Amino acid sequence: MSDENAPEPQSPAVSDPLAPLADPAPVAAPAIIAETPLTVPGTPVNAGPLPLVPGESAKYRIPDMHPEGRKFVGIALVAVLFFGFVLEWSWLAWPLAGVALWIAAFFRDPVRVTPLGEGMIVSPADGLVSLITMVDAPRQLVGDDGLAAGQVARISVFMNVFDVHINRAPIAGRMTRIVYVPGKFLNADLDKASDENERQYFVMEDASGVRVGFTQIAGLVARRIMKWVEPGQTLKVGERFGLIRFGSRVDVYLPAGYVPSVAVGQRAVAGETVLARRGVSVMSGSHSQ
Repeated sequence: MSDENAPEPQSPAVSDPLAPLADPAPVAAPAIIAETPLTVPGTPVNAGPLPLVPGESAKYRIPDMHPEGRKFVGIALVAVLFFGFVLEWSWLAWPLAGVALWIAAFFRDPVRVTPLGEGMIVSPADGLVSLITMVDAPRQLVGDDGLAAGQVARISVFMNVFDVHINRAPIAGRMTRIVYVPGKFLNADLDKASDENERQYFVMEDASGVRVGFTQIAGLVARRIMKWVEPGQTLKVGERFGLIRFGSRVDVYLPAGYVPSVAVGQRAVAGETVLARRGVSVMSGSHSQ
């Protein structure tokens, strides 16, 4: 017969997990580790001012106008106000307003996304690939800090007055030579413009010692060649190095072992189109259609 008043058997004591600990033992503070961004081997480095987050799509943005064009747009707008509101010559003011709009468009400076990799030369100019030929390296490019004498492949990119005229570095590296040569203002689409027109020669050397020569050439309308770099300065591929006003040409002289990746008649985009690659040609020919 069981005793109802007998005490119930006690279960083993279990600590309440929610109960605060009394006088916890001091715990050593963990060592502070400085956070550093993790890089994945082989991840391309962003070369332009348009960082994209993986998974996000690029969005169109209206190109900025380069500061060099502000004074020209200002002059055109003053002319519009003078003839339109002071003299009330609306028949002249409206065409001048169109000229002001065209000048603003001429000096546009769009964002470019430059391909990265070894053994590539990107176009330094927007425009039409007008000629690919073998020529003697210009004497202004030949020297200890320039190219070797002899025959080299030359790719010419012709810019009309509607193209973007900001010029960009074809490779990443250091400027080793810059030579300015005064000259004529023939149509830049002519082959002899490379030897007779006003022009500016550049040589860049990459980290492996490969040198690329290129030339800004004035044209029939272009009256000024501008550079924003000096010898010894280093540039990223696709970085801006100069400007030509208004309509002109850029020649690129390929190093030994590089072959064109474009065809005559193709459109090139500065800082984006790959003009040449090291090794085997990626094209066997081309045709227009």
